[in-house]
Amino acid sequence: MQLPMKCSFFKVVLAALLLVAVLQLIYLSLLSGLHGRQQKFRFLELFEARKAEPPQHHWDQEKKSRLKLSLASGGILDSSGQYRLYKDLVKAGEEAVIEDGPAMGLWAAVAPLPPKEDLVLATHTTLNNLHNLRDLLARWRGPVSVALFAPGPEEVRFATMMIYVLATLCAPVREMVSFHLACHSGNLAIFPELEDRSEFARLKSCNDVFRKLADTGTKLRNYDMGANASYPNNLLRNLARGAAGSRYVLVIDMDMLPSEGLRLAFLSLVAGQPSTPEAEHTVYVVPAFEIRHTRRIPGAKAELLQLYQVGEIRPFYEELCPRCQAPTNYSKWLNLPTGNELQVAYEVEWRDPWEPFYISTSSVPPYDERFKQYGFNRISQACELHVAGYTFLVINNAFLVHKGFKVSGDFHAKKDAENQHNKVLFRQFKQELKTKYPSSGLRC
Repeated sequence: MQLPMKCSFFKVVLAALLLVAVLQLIYLSLLSGLHGRQQKFRFLELFEARKAEPPQHHWDQEKKSRLKLSLASGGILDSSGQYRLYKDLVKAGEEAVIEDGPAMGLWAAVAPLPPKEDLVLATHTTLNNLHNLRDLLARWRGPVSVALFAPGPEEVRFATMMIYVLATLCAPVREMVSFHLACHSGNLAIFPELEDRSEFARLKSCNDVFRKLADTGTKLRNYDMGANASYPNNLLRNLARGAAGSRYVLVIDMDMLPSEGLRLAFLSLVAGQPSTPEAEHTVYVVPAFEIRHTRRIPGAKAELLQLYQVGEIRPFYEELCPRCQAPTNYSKWLNLPTGNELQVAYEVEWRDPWEPFYISTSSVPPYDERFKQYGFNRISQACELHVAGYTFLVINNAFLVHKGFKVSGDFHAKKDAENQHNKVLFRQFKQELKTKYPSSGLRC
């Protein structure tokens, strides 16, 4: 006699659950639209506010002469002799840094921090991902050091031209970005004459430049650069980081975005910290995630948690190599109280094969440049930090988001072979660390 009542009860519960799910989807949809409009407004403010100014007057003759001089020098060869490096082809302007403040509007030029005390974002890329620089600048709002790799002569010509037009037509790029170029040793970069290049002469605004870069990116693929070209990711990381010229550096990939306000929040966290051996041997881990779609990149932890709960965001490399990020302890981090203040949440001991993203002083050991293409390039550097006795501290309200889920089908054909080659090199690398740090009792 009571069975119909039980069925009715379960139907009510099921209907309530369905209603909650529908309301949550509606909320996320509205959140996405609002975030999209906010991002569009920020892009308009940052990249279009000055488009009415005569573009050729943005960049003074002194800096143009500096670019010509840098190119004419022929660059320098790396330690292997395989790559030609042009450091500081374009150096970020010292007259202003884009900041955010309640009394100065969304984007305003203010006096920069002393370079030695700042936190610089260092990143690396080929031409296919350079269009992501626009999002990165809108989110970071501070100095950025970019190492750009051009594998062939045509790519060198195109890369040099894009650096020139970005610095000429985009005020935020000119104010915040230092560019460094790397190519094979047999290639030389020359100064681009804009009037002689019809395809570039049509570029009249910053938006035009980024549209062209985005169009170029759709025709290329990460790491897939031909039989005679290898992407020297660790060389590029060292190039970008070494040219930062600041006490603190955050090294990330170009297709990632940091949480909003990370730079200034971190500088407040370490304000007044003396340069002691303990401080120099401390790195601050920034948890990394990946998002299903690129249209909505969360800026604050509260928004990230909402997206995580419905499966739109997950820990970085969760599908391909969960062990590579597991020591971060995402469960613990996600359950920390949210807030505006950046603090150290907990300490983590390194274990193989953890490859965290972190903020460090510029004195940390360089990346081993023998690692190229796919596999073990960041793990090797984190492994050395562990053996050298560095402390890994996870911070609470800051994070990184990679654009798109990392899935196996998206990789180039030679990925597994490259991974195996670098795995053998990594074994050799670990043996070398025993000689480099003979007094250390730590091993990878």
